[in-house]
Amino acid sequence: MAEDQVDGLGMSRPRDANYGLDVMDLRKIMEHHKHEGYEYVQEKYGGVLELCKQLYTSPNEGISGSPVDLEDRRKTFGSNVIPPKPPKTFLQLVWEAIQDVTLIVLIVAALISLGLSFYPRSEQEGGDSSESEAGWIEGVAILGAVVVVVLVTAFNDYQKEKQFRGLQSKIEHEHQFSVIRGGQDKNIPVGEIVVGDIAQVKYGDLLPADGLLIQSNDLKVDESSLTGESDHVKKGVKTDPMMFSGTHVMEGSGKMLVTAVGVNSQTGIIFALLGASSEEGEKDKKKEKKDKNRLKGEEGNGAVAAVSYRVLSSDAETKVDIDSINPVITGNNSHNNATNANSKTGNQGDEEGKDQKAKIETARKEKSVLQGKLTKLAIQIGYGGTAVAVLVVLILIVKFCVIEFGIEGKSWGADDTAIYIETFVFYFIIGVTVLVVAVPEGLPLAVTLALAYSVRKMMDDNNLVRHLDACETMGNATAICSDKTGTLTTNRMTVVQSYIGGAHYKSTPNFSALAPTLQDLIVRSIAINSGYTSRVIPDKDGGLPQQLGNKTECALLGFILDLGQQYYPIRDEVPEEALFKVYTFNSVRKSMSTVINMKFGYRLFTKGASEIVLKKCNYILDCDGKPKPFTMEDQEKIVKNVIEPMAGDGLRTICVAYKDYHTDSSTKTEENEVILKPDHDWEDEDSVVRNLTCILVVGIQDPVRDEVPASIKQCQSAGITVRMVTGDNVNTARSIATKCGILTPHDHFLVLDGKEFNKRIRDANGEVSQELLDKVWPDLRVLARSSPQDKYTLVKGIIDSKRSSSREVVAVTGDGTNDGPALKKADVGFAMGISGTDVAKEASDIILTDDNFTSIVKAVMWGRNVYDSIAKFLQFQLTVNCVAVMVAFFGACIINDSPLKAIQMLWVNLIMDTLASLALATELPSPELLKRKPYGRTKALISRTMTKNILGHSIYQLIVVFVLLFAGNNLFEIDDGKYAKIHAPPSQHFTIIFNTFVMMTLFNEINARKIHGQRNIFEGLRRNPVFIGIWIGTFVAQIILVQFGGTVFSTKALTLDQWFWCVFLGVSTLLWGQIITTIPTSVIPKNICKKGKKSLEVEDEEEEEVEEVDGMPGRRGQILWIRGLARLQTQIRVVNAFQMDFDTSQLDSYDKRSRPSVISLQSLQSAQHRSAISKKPNLASSPEIDEGNNRSPLFGRQDSIPYADE
Repeated sequence: MAEDQVDGLGMSRPRDANYGLDVMDLRKIMEHHKHEGYEYVQEKYGGVLELCKQLYTSPNEGISGSPVDLEDRRKTFGSNVIPPKPPKTFLQLVWEAIQDVTLIVLIVAALISLGLSFYPRSEQEGGDSSESEAGWIEGVAILGAVVVVVLVTAFNDYQKEKQFRGLQSKIEHEHQFSVIRGGQDKNIPVGEIVVGDIAQVKYGDLLPADGLLIQSNDLKVDESSLTGESDHVKKGVKTDPMMFSGTHVMEGSGKMLVTAVGVNSQTGIIFALLGASSEEGEKDKKKEKKDKNRLKGEEGNGAVAAVSYRVLSSDAETKVDIDSINPVITGNNSHNNATNANSKTGNQGDEEGKDQKAKIETARKEKSVLQGKLTKLAIQIGYGGTAVAVLVVLILIVKFCVIEFGIEGKSWGADDTAIYIETFVFYFIIGVTVLVVAVPEGLPLAVTLALAYSVRKMMDDNNLVRHLDACETMGNATAICSDKTGTLTTNRMTVVQSYIGGAHYKSTPNFSALAPTLQDLIVRSIAINSGYTSRVIPDKDGGLPQQLGNKTECALLGFILDLGQQYYPIRDEVPEEALFKVYTFNSVRKSMSTVINMKFGYRLFTKGASEIVLKKCNYILDCDGKPKPFTMEDQEKIVKNVIEPMAGDGLRTICVAYKDYHTDSSTKTEENEVILKPDHDWEDEDSVVRNLTCILVVGIQDPVRDEVPASIKQCQSAGITVRMVTGDNVNTARSIATKCGILTPHDHFLVLDGKEFNKRIRDANGEVSQELLDKVWPDLRVLARSSPQDKYTLVKGIIDSKRSSSREVVAVTGDGTNDGPALKKADVGFAMGISGTDVAKEASDIILTDDNFTSIVKAVMWGRNVYDSIAKFLQFQLTVNCVAVMVAFFGACIINDSPLKAIQMLWVNLIMDTLASLALATELPSPELLKRKPYGRTKALISRTMTKNILGHSIYQLIVVFVLLFAGNNLFEIDDGKYAKIHAPPSQHFTIIFNTFVMMTLFNEINARKIHGQRNIFEGLRRNPVFIGIWIGTFVAQIILVQFGGTVFSTKALTLDQWFWCVFLGVSTLLWGQIITTIPTSVIPKNICKKGKKSLEVEDEEEEEVEEVDGMPGRRGQILWIRGLARLQTQIRVVNAFQMDFDTSQLDSYDKRSRPSVISLQSLQSAQHRSAISKKPNLASSPEIDEGNNRSPLFGRQDSIPYADE
């Protein structure tokens, strides 16, 4: 190893030397902020370049990147990984599963039954010896069934949690960052970043580590996640070089020296605080009641509760002493608002609390379409099941008492106590079993399985799902607002036309024929005034060159290569560090400008949207490279003859211009040159970027993807309106939209640019009017030259509109930093996986890994498939439940017993439901899903066709069961099983009833595959081997259970003839299904399915307000005793594991819609106050917190939206 170099590229620490500073020194640096940080580094270390030397890194070449050096840095400074909270163990999941109220009731009843079976009986109590010997079997069987239920539930939860963690890990691994190692730019996973790395930051980046700026270009950072302040912070090497992990780069670019990673970064420190307070909260639960009042008093005085925090250690065995961390920043900067917030008066605090509560209630995200409907359905079924179960128990007990004590005149003696109590317990078990069967136990499992299965399959279709509920919500989408570049087009940009020196070239011009002045200006203006991370790399195999970075800039760089020139020598001559001033591209400017030093003074290069840059030009270069005046007439002529024809061909038009500033008037030779004033303000961009000289205008082609027109046609036939929202010229946008099929000749549509759009939707006061917006959006198909604020306004307007009978469900695509608000506001936000920024990905629900619109159509198909899978399972499940409950109810009323025994019902409920949910949830989507309109938010979950099927099959099955119950013994010439004693041996009569019921259920599972009245119920069956395997497996299991179940399952072996009749009655279900299909759906009254339709939307809002929030009694507390909802909430928690990190009780849970990397220091201090009483603080990552706080920095002010979507 060389003294401090490896192979001359990048640096690493010599073996006999130590780093100039340690972890604590670096952390102390990052405790300083703004200019104070710069002064501290200058005073103590001699500047950031000296720091680089002490960390053995080069500002230009970076570190060597050798495995030995990387491992050395990880051991010394730690790795860039925050250790995740360990997953729940299987035993913990078992314990959670056994908390279910109904299971507890069943356990208690089974234990009582078991205990009474061993109670010695007197001879007069009756019953033979076999009955008394079998008395314990039912209790043990029920306990065994409960154990199976608990284990299956825990195993499912364990598998789902494992799977979701894997998906989350994949998402995090997708997050890569650009660093310089060995003199080369490399994109590496953020977990591999080490201290000493030179990181290249650009707009849209989510910073993965702390660092110090080495070089910056117009850099602005959103630090609201750290400070709570919405204004973007302007960064500079000398003004404010401190860069913090978890903050978002909103504008500009630069390079930074990484100084802290993992648990030593700002993100890590805050997570360490949260983890420690969570640990202490668990330990101090017993103590919290005693300290509660005292802590409240201290909070009121603004005092910080003293908490002994647990010490975390990094991979480098570096201790992070939480007590040494001071999250309160010194008073000479804006961060002290966090401490000032605690000193408010009581009245102010109360008012703020009310405002915050109001924000939380209004900003909380609506439930997904399916989730809201299922919750409502589960509650209704829970109420109905409970009522029937209580009624059954009451009827049985009352009827027994009337007959036993009233009619027969018996008295309750001491010797009769055991038999009477056992009878009542038997009746109670029947009631509980009815409740178990009444509630669709498999419904939450079906939802989870359908979503999990879809997520796995959608990854194969280039959809990386970040939030599971987005899966099924996408199936209800009625509108898609799509970007143009990269989504509808290939994002493979090339310059195909140009206007240079007064000539319009339809192909690449001959470079040697151009004037020398033009030659030099064209190459230098494009090479220098482009992001230096944008490059065009020739393909080794002679194919198309690889475009890295901004595709528009790559097209311009490719134009230089097509001219036979090179841009690298220019960049080597003028490195990025030598640039004097950079005005980066954003949605306000629609252009980018760069100022460089020249011998005569300064030269400004500008490129951007042609119509905008041309308006700033007073001169244009002629064919000799000489500037000539550029009048308004000339501008209009070029727009009419050059720009509009280019845009009409679907080309993006870019204008390139320049301006020379002379410091000495004696050097001025041309009229377009400007003398620089001594007091010139380079920050005044308007005065700098004006009076330009136009060099050239280019037309950039971005072809429409071949598969897009067909995909858009599919969307339109599926009832989904596709709108293009782009930053491009209105003529370009119209041309591309026509090629895509968004605009069709005979349709009535609107094509607007951002200015006209705002003019139409704003009232006299300049405020957006929903009434005016409702006149625009239904016909709007293309919104051009739009800002991210326009996109957000459009999305919000469509969602808030009352124009449609049901609320529109809107999907949005975005790739830019400030697309975040629109992505969050949308029902489903799609971020671009290739061209999208980290900010856009953080705000999204689904990441398109191929940036292709066709993948969105596939997401629609999978979403509808999820919805249909749940509907199929519901149709099947409710038929089973309806029949089982009616049989149990009427059996109890008529024969004092249920024909289906408790253990048999548990078999049906557990095995049939679980397996059926798996079978029906794994159906693959078919193209016919896109041939119908979306269901909509208010359409009943159970359609009229489904209602007809449920009622029709229930009637058939009930008739069969009751015929077998009352006449089966005569038909089959077997002993009557009715009116048997409590512990009587199983009979063939009741076994036939049980077996026939299961056979009808099994064959009805095939019927349930179709929910829209299709006759061919076997269509697509071969494509689902899971269904076939489960169906056959269940059939075989039923044979074994009936023939060999014996006393445990209350069955007696059947003969071949009896089996034939059972199967025949089951197969008849298929024939009966065809008869039901023939009956017109119109026979079902509309109001049956529409009942409560209007209340659903209201309930969506009301449930959000009454939703339980950490200890506050809400609606769930009132209905916890209902079997279905308790299980539903447990399952929903697992379903939401993606965004909530699998545990809603922990402080590091994910936001409902995004996963912020750090938490506001204001919230952190509040958390410290509350940590000793183990309360959950209102953190930015908590699902209860106002999402508006996360969004407001992005769109709260017009001037804080600096970056366009394209």
